[in-house]
Amino acid sequence: MIKYKYVLFDLDGTLSESAKGIRMSLEYAINKLGKPLPDLDDYTLYIGPPLIDTFRNVCGFSEEDSQSGVELYRGFYEEKGKYQNKLYDGIKQVLEKLKAEGAKIAVCSSKYEKFAKEIIELLGVSDLFDAVCGSTLDGSRKDKKDLIPYAVKSLGGNLQTDRKCIVMLGDTHFDAKGARLCGVDFIAAQYGYGSCEAMKMEGAQVFAKTPFDLLKLLFV
Repeated sequence: MIKYKYVLFDLDGTLSESAKGIRMSLEYAINKLGKPLPDLDDYTLYIGPPLIDTFRNVCGFSEEDSQSGVELYRGFYEEKGKYQNKLYDGIKQVLEKLKAEGAKIAVCSSKYEKFAKEIIELLGVSDLFDAVCGSTLDGSRKDKKDLIPYAVKSLGGNLQTDRKCIVMLGDTHFDAKGARLCGVDFIAAQYGYGSCEAMKMEGAQVFAKTPFDLLKLLFV
């Protein structure tokens, strides 16, 4: 039996191996602005947080340059970056099992919603999701604490009354923090890009070493 009625998946590092396309797009935007390129070898710095925060905090850009960076990034990502995504081995089987058991499934990502929907299409699993929920262009919905209630509502649920039957799956402390602030269960995708220690600091206690391990954690 499935443990949860509503299952929310982060996208980058949880459903999809996406680092290459994200890094390419960041490098393009930074170079286009004529700024020095920071060390992007540590994926934990920029895979997971809202894009605008990456330009502010990782690149140290001004607000104006950060906004310009976001626009340049999105243009390049639309044209080339999104095509670098690859579904993790085992994820499709997990989604199919959840669907067969009647769970309501959503993507819950800080990625711009339009891109998230396009990527799910490219990955060939759009038919396995009941909703694809992402951030807005104006930044009014970008953190997981805002995205989780939005995703639950999109699935027909209510965060206030359905907390015990909701789980968030993600690979970064941003996902863990969002789940903690919303009072829902969290499963850490240890196979992704984030830091286990950082997720533990935000309350993560359940870890999946591989996508296949999710089956043992989602079902009884």
